[in-house]
Amino acid sequence: MLPFFATCPKGLESLLSDELQALGASRVQETVAGVAFEGELDVAYRACLWSRLASRIMLQLADFPMRDDMDLYLGASNVEWETHIQQGQTFAVDFSGSNRAITNTQYGALKIKDAIVDRLNKRRGERPSVDKRFPDIRILAHLKRDRLSITLDLSGPALHQRGYRQQAGEAPLKENLAAAILLRSGWDTTSPLVDPMCGSGTLLIEAALMAADQAPGLLRPRFGFMAWSGHDRELWQSLHAEATVRATRGLNKASAVLYGFDQDQRVLAFARENAEAAGVERLIHFTQGAVGELQNPSEQPGWLISNPPYGERLSEFPSLLGLHQGLGDTLRERFRGWHVSLISSSPELLSCLRLRPEKTYKLFNGALACELRNYLVAEDARPARPLAEDFANRLAKNIKALDKWARGEGIDCYRLYDADLPEYNAAIDRYQDHLVIQEYAAPKSVPEHKARARFFDLVQATMTVTGVPGNKVVLKVRTRQKGNEQYEKLDKREQWMEVQEHNARLLVNLHDYLDTGLFLDHRPIRKRLGELASGKDVLNVFAYTGTATVHAALGGARSTTTVDMSKTYLQWAERNMQLNGQGGRRHQFVQADCLSWLSHTDGDYDLIFADPPTFSNSKRMEDSFDVQRDHIALLHLLSRHLRKGGLLIFSNNKRNFKMDVDGLAALGLEAKDITRSTLPKDFARNPQIHNCWEIRWSAQ
Repeated sequence: MLPFFATCPKGLESLLSDELQALGASRVQETVAGVAFEGELDVAYRACLWSRLASRIMLQLADFPMRDDMDLYLGASNVEWETHIQQGQTFAVDFSGSNRAITNTQYGALKIKDAIVDRLNKRRGERPSVDKRFPDIRILAHLKRDRLSITLDLSGPALHQRGYRQQAGEAPLKENLAAAILLRSGWDTTSPLVDPMCGSGTLLIEAALMAADQAPGLLRPRFGFMAWSGHDRELWQSLHAEATVRATRGLNKASAVLYGFDQDQRVLAFARENAEAAGVERLIHFTQGAVGELQNPSEQPGWLISNPPYGERLSEFPSLLGLHQGLGDTLRERFRGWHVSLISSSPELLSCLRLRPEKTYKLFNGALACELRNYLVAEDARPARPLAEDFANRLAKNIKALDKWARGEGIDCYRLYDADLPEYNAAIDRYQDHLVIQEYAAPKSVPEHKARARFFDLVQATMTVTGVPGNKVVLKVRTRQKGNEQYEKLDKREQWMEVQEHNARLLVNLHDYLDTGLFLDHRPIRKRLGELASGKDVLNVFAYTGTATVHAALGGARSTTTVDMSKTYLQWAERNMQLNGQGGRRHQFVQADCLSWLSHTDGDYDLIFADPPTFSNSKRMEDSFDVQRDHIALLHLLSRHLRKGGLLIFSNNKRNFKMDVDGLAALGLEAKDITRSTLPKDFARNPQIHNCWEIRWSAQ
């Protein structure tokens, strides 16, 4: 009896243990991501040929305590390498793990290589060559705590590489994980099987191999043991011949009918090529179509098994939420009585199916923790009840009240919902035919999973009520920001949208930043600036994307000066001005720390707009800025540039901001709170969204 070890993806150990025992293995013992077992050589060959789950099959050569590099060298030297590596062959050593003595895997591999070379040189008088890329013999060493195991790789290329994959789509499912999904699903190898998002066809091809009783390793041209000194060629040829006969008979007898659907014709072409290479193309019917168009292809119930997209970025979730919600509706409507198995790294997405799983398994797709959920669609399944009904009703009511108003105002960007219901804590803004949904951070008293589930319900309900598809819904998470965090880049799409605000045309970017380039609540302030600007010299500091400058220019300003610290946003401001036909030397753009610029520049203005951040500690500023603490100092600087008879409009978004009236009076200024008149209809429920003041010289 020889000692062997089989590796596998985490979560498949018990399945692999059962499979190896069925292949004749004895003394089977599971461990993390692998199974140790014993058997004669034919058991290892059968495992290489027939295992649908193993990643590698290895012959164990040594296992010994290792406290320092001398233990490593001596332990490796005691292996009878001359019985495993033939004269003239190349080898390579792969080393994994570490302890206090061996912290570098390359060093560990080097010490074992030295031990092999020294022993063979002493026994044969030759020094074998190392070939790291394509060795004849590959040695695997694994160090765990103070114990080292050395094995000989019998597999060669990993066993999930069956040999049929000609092409693959994005993020293809490994073949041994696909086989595990099929086994965990309970599919009986004869019933109909549907994969509605089949990609390059891995799940269906693995199912076809099972149905045809074809060994998954039958198509592989080579295995690692073929160059090994202990290889029994006749034994292997007999086992391979037996598998060939079984595959031919099995394919002729196979009764399962498998159906693959995908909306990507290019990827479907890959799937057909792969199925043909595997020799199972007659068992699989591939059809182009989206999930929403999926029809039940079979008169008898069967299994629907798939690996739907997970979505690693928040921006991908709206489309995926819609996809999963639509799939759930399709299952209830057209696949009653069917078994369903879906794997995902996002339990929230699976929850969008709104089906109750019968069984859940923990699996790993590479390093990604996933869940495989098995469902049985009830024979009397009914359409799912509307999600988040209270929220949906409120949103529909808001839309009815605001859409007509917005058209009358000549605006196509406005807020539809702003945490109207505390349990649905988000803001929803319309930008023409797009929606931006901003999730507010939930209170610490609300469990994260519960807040997440509510948010996904909100997103799904929003798409249902508005009819806006997932690819036009943008998700963002809004927490309390510091400094210029709201301006930091989130993405690199560089997708621009031109929107209308009264008589102004403005550019917004819905994806790349937390804010879009347009503060919707400032709309009335910008309109008022446009009404006041005729014939005036206008200064806009902390200008962001210059939208206020655009309104002032369109209102007939004699000149405008736009100041911001960000080059990116100043360029955006210039593009906004050009879009509205406003250019020339009378419109100046200055990149500078606004406080420093106000302190060191000359120039007087009739109309000044200042909308500073609540707090900033940008590296480009000399000191931090707090609007409550420092607003009098800022207003003092601004007053130095305000002409007699001029007007300063001062805004900020700090909640509970208190104007220092006495400090203002000491500067010879007086302020009028105009906040209420600057709150647009779409922000009426949030009176603290901003503060706004008109400030003039007291003598006026």
